[in-house]
Amino acid sequence: MVVEHELSDADVDRIFRALADATRRDILRRTIDGEQSVSALAGEYEMSFAAVQKHVAVLEAAHLIVKRAEGRERLVRADPDTIARARSLLAEYERLWRSRIDRLDSLLAEED
Repeated sequence: MVVEHELSDADVDRIFRALADATRRDILRRTIDGEQSVSALAGEYEMSFAAVQKHVAVLEAAHLIVKRAEGRERLVRADPDTIARARSLLAEYERLWRSRIDRLDSLLAEED
């Protein structure tokens, strides 16, 4: 079964590496409903502004968020297209494994 997800292997690696960190998952969650300034995000964590900027950069490199300038502020928002492609990839893997489990169940039922 071929997994169709419109993401290269490098894209998938970047996405899941980015999502492996709890702070980055939280930043993504906070930016799904709308734009947040990096400054506002930094105020939510007990870490330096520079550390939050690094987390944002990892998410941006994975195309999970989009960053834009508005005056001196940098605003970020989640990229629903990349999130949808990652969700599609996971759904394909779920279908693959469910299919394998169903076949295994069938084989075990035949033995009974």
